Amino acid sequence: MSTLKMSPKRITFFIPALILILVFVVYPIVATIFLSFNINPIPGVNIVERPPGLENYVKIVSDKRFINPEGIKTLSFPMGAIVHNIIWIAIHLPLTLIIGILFAVFLQYVKGGSIIRSFIFLGMVIPMIVGGLLIQFSFDKDLGVVNLLLRIFGLGFLAKSWTIYPDTALFSLILGSVWLWSGFTVTMYSAGLSSLPREVIEAAIVDGADFKTILFKIIIPMLKPVTLTVVAMTILWDLKIFDIVYASTQGGPGGASTVLALLMYEYFARLGDYAMSATVATILTIIVIPVVILWIRSIMKGEKE
Repeated sequence: MSTLKMSPKRITFFIPALILILVFVVYPIVATIFLSFNINPIPGVNIVERPPGLENYVKIVSDKRFINPEGIKTLSFPMGAIVHNIIWIAIHLPLTLIIGILFAVFLQYVKGGSIIRSFIFLGMVIPMIVGGLLIQFSFDKDLGVVNLLLRIFGLGFLAKSWTIYPDTALFSLILGSVWLWSGFTVTMYSAGLSSLPREVIEAAIVDGADFKTILFKIIIPMLKPVTLTVVAMTILWDLKIFDIVYASTQGGPGGASTVLALLMYEYFARLGDYAMSATVATILTIIVIPVVILWIRSIMKGEKE
């Protein structure tokens, strides 16, 4: 196989794209990191007047909106933005994986499955701000469909406006986000299922394998590359979640549903502390990088295999 030689003429085609990446991706990342250490990234522009150092990182760790030791100790909200993001991932990720693969398998063999799949995908089409408002209405005591279902099943005593109570606000947002994100997981697993060799599944059926065996011994292992992608994309989505929280609760009540992206916004837009906002952004980037690296490594490993 002949190797592609990069002549000067070919390299010139990459220059515009490289300039755009440097200006709109690399420079903002580097500038944000510098700003988090109280170093002005733009010469002659005093964005921050505090002396350079680790002051912002010490301050953010001691900020109860970032992490609240008292809330963690008593298992009561608020526990801090970073803990809320971890809780979001711990609940949202397994639920979307289970719902995604089960619905994908079920709709694969149901007449009109493509139509049902389209309705499920509506959650991804709806703007997240609108999705946040829908979640707020869905969990409303009088108008919400969640409380309507509770009354139908004789659990009316549990009916309340879930998003206005500290102990349920975050969980209601997480459950609402499952609906909004499930369209992605169902679509990904449906595409993965359509690429699986039918002969393997048909052979298993002929050999007398039941649905459970086919699902756990054949389908799920063969969908591992899809699962890795779904896991990575879901974690990244959960870490940068903002719109839903801002539209539904704005981090309330009392910071019980504040997440990292919303805390970054509060420092930037409400408090005007750009250096602290950059600090939260840098911490969020540090958390995201390992996820991206593992995802890329898994993709490259799959291609080699």
